[in-house]
Amino acid sequence: MGGVTLRLAILSRGPRLYSTRRLQEEALKRGIETSILDPLQFSLSISREAPQILHKGNKVTFDAILPRIGHSITSHGVALLKQFEQLDIYTANTSGGIRQSRNKLLAAQILGRNNVPIPKTAYVRNINDVKRAIDLVGGLPVVIKVSEGTQGRGVYLRHLYKDAIGLVSALLDLDHEVLIQQYIHESHGTDIRALVVGDKVVACMRRRARGREFRSNFHLNGTVESIDLTPEYEEVALRAARVLGLNIAGVDLLEGKNGPLVLEINSSPGLEGIEMASGVNVAEKIIDFLEEDAQFAKVSMDQLLLTVPGHGILPIHLVNHPWLVGEEIGKVFNDSGIHAFALSRSRQLVWAPENNLKLRYNDILIFYGDLHQLRINLKSILNFDEYNNLRIGSQSEKTENYETS
Repeated sequence: MGGVTLRLAILSRGPRLYSTRRLQEEALKRGIETSILDPLQFSLSISREAPQILHKGNKVTFDAILPRIGHSITSHGVALLKQFEQLDIYTANTSGGIRQSRNKLLAAQILGRNNVPIPKTAYVRNINDVKRAIDLVGGLPVVIKVSEGTQGRGVYLRHLYKDAIGLVSALLDLDHEVLIQQYIHESHGTDIRALVVGDKVVACMRRRARGREFRSNFHLNGTVESIDLTPEYEEVALRAARVLGLNIAGVDLLEGKNGPLVLEINSSPGLEGIEMASGVNVAEKIIDFLEEDAQFAKVSMDQLLLTVPGHGILPIHLVNHPWLVGEEIGKVFNDSGIHAFALSRSRQLVWAPENNLKLRYNDILIFYGDLHQLRINLKSILNFDEYNNLRIGSQSEKTENYETS
């Protein structure tokens, strides 16, 4: 950091754990001042004027945080990281990313919404919905899991309706959120762990369960082996980590007959198994990334775009307005004094799209400005009848091109 020694805090309740020790070793090799601190020994002072973080009663003096937050203290860990973020102290994984990845239901919703392939998944809160949920995900056998489980705990395979119903009933009685998930036969007892750091998969391995166990987790005595990841699997792993907001993630992939499926994403991935299997110094890769990334300020879109009262983002999905398909952006919007801030197309974001860019059926146009004025200016454009009167003469000529452009 420009000749200034980086002061790093590794948040971990297990200073002797393999992953924690390896991260500290690699940080110390680079001359980084490194402390391993128990997240439960911090206290927070929250106020508008001067929010504070105290460790054992003393103010913190760190430049960067590397969180290794256990599942059992997720709520506290997320609150602690949020406070660090409010003090503009760098965190390798953000509070939002960890929160989203820790809840399997929320993670599945985000991944599905962003076209990341996952096994079919159903959420049940009523025992009467179990059979319907099983049918929705493709029938028996099914995987039943609790939303907050980790390292294979809270994950079960059931082959009979009566056994599935009994298990779900017991889990609901314990106030668990219950997911019923498609069982991927061709991937029984195996999965792939891809270790994502920043915008790269730095290491990967295949994990295999022992005996009749279908869960392949290393902590459940599964075996690990080196594997070369194909570009398709690598791209899915990177997208999964990105849409959940994680810089460092262990992405677990199933090898489905139609390609990779994201099973789970771990925001504090263990390093022992993957370093052993791949021969890659993963801890070094993480510290290298952290040292470089900590030099840059982290600003959210909310900070950039929502600071002016009454201003914000207004997205328009062309699926809902197909009469605009095939038109040039400039001809549609610029006469009304409106300019698109960005355009989302085929999982790519185009900033300040050109006026001559023609709209496609699945495009999402993104506008920024005074929300009240934006809605007024867009009203006639988004109204089918008004737009046709203004722009195109007849409905029949336009509707022929809805899906063809």
